[in-house]
Amino acid sequence: MEFTEVRLPKKKGEGFVIPLGPFNLVAIKTDIGMVGCGAFDIAAMDSFSYPAARVRPAIGPGIVDTDDVLRGIVKEANRSAMSRGITIGMTGRQALELL
Repeated sequence: MEFTEVRLPKKKGEGFVIPLGPFNLVAIKTDIGMVGCGAFDIAAMDSFSYPAARVRPAIGPGIVDTDDVLRGIVKEANRSAMSRGITIGMTGRQALELL
């Protein structure tokens, strides 16, 4: 597992890359919620009132690292994330700034 500190304007995030054979499980979390690749079940996280969003790649075939999450485009957000202002189409970085 790879850990990366992610600097955001008002706080720091924690980025994680977990190699799982043919793909990586990638996410960045703050003290409030997380933004990650498409492998996360954000609906399940919503049952815990945990704000979460999934991104699709802005460039390339997939999300490989935390830079891809920051550049990625939000394709889905749970109710808890949407209540914090996260919308479909914003970048992962913009979403994390709301968390």
